[in-house]
Amino acid sequence: MQFGGTPKQAVRRRNRRLQLNANLDDCSYPHNLMMYNDPPTMNITLQEFEAFAFERVKVLHYLDSLSVSAVKNSQTYNAKLTEFLRKNYPGFLLQNGGDRDVSEAELEWRRRDHISHFILRLAYCKSEELRRWFLEKELDLFKFRFLQESMNSVQSFLRQNNLTYTPISDDEKERFRPFLTKISLEVTEAALEKTFFYRVPFVEVLNLVSSRRVFLYQGDAFVPQKEFLSIISNQFREHLSKALTLTARSLPELEEDDRLLPILCSFNKNALSTAYDPKRNEGKVSVNDLDDMSQTSYPLCMRQLHRALKDTHHLRHWGRMQYGLFLKGIGVTLEESLKFWRQELGKGIGEDKFDKEHAYNIRHNYGKEGKRTNYTPYSCMTIITKNPPAAQDHHGCPFKHTSPDLLRQKLRSYKTSNDVIDEITDLVKGQHFQIACQKYFEYTHKLEDSSFQVTHPNHYFDESQKILKDEKVPRQQNNQDKNVTKFAPNWSMPNSQKEDKSNLTEEKKFNNEWEDSTLEQMMMEYSEE
Repeated sequence: MQFGGTPKQAVRRRNRRLQLNANLDDCSYPHNLMMYNDPPTMNITLQEFEAFAFERVKVLHYLDSLSVSAVKNSQTYNAKLTEFLRKNYPGFLLQNGGDRDVSEAELEWRRRDHISHFILRLAYCKSEELRRWFLEKELDLFKFRFLQESMNSVQSFLRQNNLTYTPISDDEKERFRPFLTKISLEVTEAALEKTFFYRVPFVEVLNLVSSRRVFLYQGDAFVPQKEFLSIISNQFREHLSKALTLTARSLPELEEDDRLLPILCSFNKNALSTAYDPKRNEGKVSVNDLDDMSQTSYPLCMRQLHRALKDTHHLRHWGRMQYGLFLKGIGVTLEESLKFWRQELGKGIGEDKFDKEHAYNIRHNYGKEGKRTNYTPYSCMTIITKNPPAAQDHHGCPFKHTSPDLLRQKLRSYKTSNDVIDEITDLVKGQHFQIACQKYFEYTHKLEDSSFQVTHPNHYFDESQKILKDEKVPRQQNNQDKNVTKFAPNWSMPNSQKEDKSNLTEEKKFNNEWEDSTLEQMMMEYSEE
């Protein structure tokens, strides 16, 4: 059996690939940006199916890690993402060039972009959590690429996708001048003349209405050019959300395909960086150590739940769920967990009542009752976005659900320095809750800059225990990519980082050849223009 093939066989495969795509032209892909309305109809090889999808997965996972370490659309965020794409996948940085002829290499890139998006739709449509993750990352990628385009390119994109948004006339601008200049400090009298405004139904830009960044008149919102991305991104989100739901309904047709299903399942297993194996630390932690661990290794959300339980001997339902599953994840066994909860809740309601009302739920969380499902601990995104706490609750994310003054008071009680408190509260005001949690982690563990990204309370605990036990914490080697966690599986590593290039398969040789020569030349040409 030969996997690499002889040079003649490689040529034949390459010729066959060109024949399969002989009808590729600029009418098929008139723009670098796409709304992905129509699924691809051309033939592709199984090798291309896998290679195209892996490329896009790596980009989406980089976006996922980058969103934790840097503020989205900030200068640092854009610089790191640009550098990563330029080194590994420069096709995502290509821009429309007006009326110039589109090269074959650029058309090939648009084809890869189109096909890979639809492949990942199949991979990430199975569950609500997968769909949410994929939708968010694709939207981040779309926004980044949209902001790289010129105004003429944007207008061309709108026309091709039947998005009929046109700037208001000069007469309308003059009529509403006193109101338009009050939208923001940037829209001054002088800047008004050079600023385009779009008149759209206000329901399409509710986020801008709520933050008072548009002028409302007779049910329409006057959106400045700078905020126009909100309109397009909402259209993109709505379209992709519906498409993922429809794809999920059609997915059973693929279940009998033993060629594609294993590939798609491999994406599902590595889809979410927030996934946590509840058996990872099974039986490693005693409840007698929880008081000490809560002060050294607990994230703030779990520390406040532990303190509330100790002080009041009571937690409401979602607090018991959030903390109970966390304890399960750090290694507290079912027997130890029952002992801990009976001891704490029993002081408030009595042990007999605990056995009648709460013991079943704890056994249920461990998969010993009911459907016998092995429930996983809550991720940061689940805690932040679901089941917000009421007045008497203690669950949720302190950075998200606590007022700034109360958060400051809480951090001071944990002997946090004023400078760190100011930095954390500034991040909270910008709604960067996970980055704020990471700053708290770095401060409590005396780290200047950690490579660890906070995506799950149990990951937080595990990393803390590694540091306290003097285990070596991996650091990023590249200063430019510091704070960015790479996607772990071997196949996800960009081609430039693979150590052994001599043993690449023929398909990978083709990909490298295409990326290193043609795309590099394309990027040089565009940078010169």
